[in-house]
Amino acid sequence: MEQRQITLQITGLNCAGCVGRAEKALSTLPGVTEASVNLATSKGQVHAALDLEPADLVSALEQAGYPAALSQVSLDIEGLSCASCVGRAEAALRAVPGVISAEVNLATERAEIRYLTGATRAADLRAASTNAGYPASLIGAEVDAAELAQQRRGQEITALTRQVAIAAVLTLPVFVIEMGSHMVPAMHHWVMENIGHSNSYLLQFVLATLVLVGPGRQFYSKGVPALLRGAPDMNALVALGTVAAYGFSVISTFVPQLLPHGSANVYFEAACVIVVLILTGRLLEARAKGRTGAAIRKLVSLQPKTAELVSGDTVIETPVEEIAPGDLIRLRPGARIAVDGEVTSGSSFVDESMLSGEAIPVEKGKSARLSAGTVNGSGVLEFRATHVGRETALAQIIQMVEQAQGAKLPVQGLVDRITLWFVPAVLLAAALTVLVWLVLGPAPALPLALVAGVSVLIIACPCAMGLATPTSIMVGIGRAAQMGVLFRKGDALQKLQSVQVVALDKTGTLTEGHPALTNLEPATGFTRDGVLRLVGAAEAQSEHPIAKALVQAAGKGLPKADSVEAIPGYGLQAHVEGQNILIGAARLMQREGIDFGPLTESAALWAAAGETPFYVAIEGQAAAALAVADPIKEGSPEAIRALQAQGLKVAMITGDAAATAQAIAARLGIDAVRAECLPGDKVAALKDLQDSFGALAFVGDGLNDAPALAVADVGIAIGTGTDVAIEAADVVLVSGDLRGVQDALTTSRATMRNIRQNLGWAFGYNVLLVPVAAGVLYPFGGPLLSPVLAAGAMALSSVFVLSNALRLHRLKSSLDEGAEVSASGTGSLRPAT
Repeated sequence: MEQRQITLQITGLNCAGCVGRAEKALSTLPGVTEASVNLATSKGQVHAALDLEPADLVSALEQAGYPAALSQVSLDIEGLSCASCVGRAEAALRAVPGVISAEVNLATERAEIRYLTGATRAADLRAASTNAGYPASLIGAEVDAAELAQQRRGQEITALTRQVAIAAVLTLPVFVIEMGSHMVPAMHHWVMENIGHSNSYLLQFVLATLVLVGPGRQFYSKGVPALLRGAPDMNALVALGTVAAYGFSVISTFVPQLLPHGSANVYFEAACVIVVLILTGRLLEARAKGRTGAAIRKLVSLQPKTAELVSGDTVIETPVEEIAPGDLIRLRPGARIAVDGEVTSGSSFVDESMLSGEAIPVEKGKSARLSAGTVNGSGVLEFRATHVGRETALAQIIQMVEQAQGAKLPVQGLVDRITLWFVPAVLLAAALTVLVWLVLGPAPALPLALVAGVSVLIIACPCAMGLATPTSIMVGIGRAAQMGVLFRKGDALQKLQSVQVVALDKTGTLTEGHPALTNLEPATGFTRDGVLRLVGAAEAQSEHPIAKALVQAAGKGLPKADSVEAIPGYGLQAHVEGQNILIGAARLMQREGIDFGPLTESAALWAAAGETPFYVAIEGQAAAALAVADPIKEGSPEAIRALQAQGLKVAMITGDAAATAQAIAARLGIDAVRAECLPGDKVAALKDLQDSFGALAFVGDGLNDAPALAVADVGIAIGTGTDVAIEAADVVLVSGDLRGVQDALTTSRATMRNIRQNLGWAFGYNVLLVPVAAGVLYPFGGPLLSPVLAAGAMALSSVFVLSNALRLHRLKSSLDEGAEVSASGTGSLRPAT
């Protein structure tokens, strides 16, 4: 069954229980095969049948109490002439994933569209209408989903700051009057003499009421409906705890005769301080959550808003969403490239460091490929747009990172099952606590039971459980993207930590993937440059890869060769500047009776090192011996040593001859070699390595590596390789540098370690402190935890988890500790279509 993925923003998520209930509401819809909700980002990802109506998602979330965020956009529509046009335009707009409703007005020629925030963009809606034959233009400015989420986060932080300030100002007198009287005898006497006992209670009642109906109202507006639905969340716990403390205090203030003698105490300060502390915790949490998305925001910031469109003899500053493939764009010095394209004229150096991690600018001339997000140097370029909008490499990388950040690791399954029942279990524990204190507690038992019950309700923190895994994933995968490691599949983050052996393809992975001149030793009476000049001229008319390597080594300004003749199985003969040039293998020189003497010893050494030797004769005399090989990539030796230093076995799997493979393996210190492997043989070789060493990661770049990448425990593709290989991989190294494997492993291990720390804290905190709050230590002379301290501990638990996850921002790249890498800049990361 053909499926599609819909991303949506969800509101009202406060804890892991909320996440579980939102996922359940989505996954039970007909046609939905998978639903995942992320507490850290408040995003949901739904895989569903094509005929699933987005409105059904909205309705399901609304009923569950977690409404989906919706956006609205207006479009001017051209070409509408009748009711049939209106129907076709509406149908085209409604077919866009995530659109809830689309209404086109024939009289005003305007469309009003409502859609799931994050599921689509105004540019996609414009394109849908235009492709249907009704050109559309945006009315007003579109707010990007990421920008909208940032605005909402800012509004949330502003609102929480105001609420904390108001609650703190109102709570301070209550806290000073009540707690000060308990702790400082002089304060108690001053209150009694100047305010009076009854007036003191009345003042606290007024201030506490203002706190609860003002800043604290959100706990009741969200918590009470959740209780009534039978799906209590964190808000419900806070609502019950504060209402219990406040209600008992109201009775003690106005009708104390209803309570047992000596138990008429007030706890207004507890209700107030609980609100202040939990709101403060949520404020700190919101600020920390904002920092977890820093990597995505940095990637998005690489996308320019406008480009200079060339139209005839004029250049027009055009919004980037209006650029179409085929448009001609002028790029000024220092400008950031807006879309992917191909240079048509001009030359310049382009800084691709933000995408490739390479500090040296890359020279760009005619037919060179440009990528969105990179920065032009001092030259002027004109280029033809090839990919725009969501089709650019940068946009697809952003989407890839977002999807991986929203993934659920296998470890999250147990957490989800526990947290779904956590809040009901806390409610039960609180009720049992009160009951036990009333039955077994010392007099006055009622206030002690109240304190213990409220403390249990308040100290329990499902928020920390819910944030423990997704925040670490979000920060870890985001930081990996900045280092040039893209996790295409989130579960690879967990699998990679258990890898015992790393298997490497040779060509294009360990090596550059194309031949190059590696050695040239001239005979007596000849010079290196002189021989190379003649060889380059002779090989210039050949299309053989080795010929291209020799021509490239010879450089520019070569003379023209005459009478070029290929000698099948032997080499090549040509006339250059009146001289007869012979280039080929040893058997060609033997046939011609030319003796190369000591040069044959050098050639033998090169052959033993895995290089391919050739000989050059000029006018029948031995002129030089040379060797061609596929050079080892810069960084490959360091990468292999680093992997082995981590206790990993390193293997090489290649289709090359065994002698060549063994020579390269010996040079690099590789532990195991599997040579002369066809694509099917690579799969068998991987299974053999898995049986010998354990979990395996395979690194490859070519079309023939796709089966091996798919069968490995973790497939890692070189970002400069083929689209098929990238599609089959779990992880992509965008820079093409093998040292990225070490970065991927480091990220995996650090992130999983961070997740274990967070889960250990979240579960350990609740397992240890909930019984303390219930008063299990009281019979042994221990403390009876104050609800105020319980609120402080609960607020700080989530902040701890978030702060710990943010430490992953400090991970260092082995490629370049100062570089922030996020894409290849070559367009090769674009998924195959």
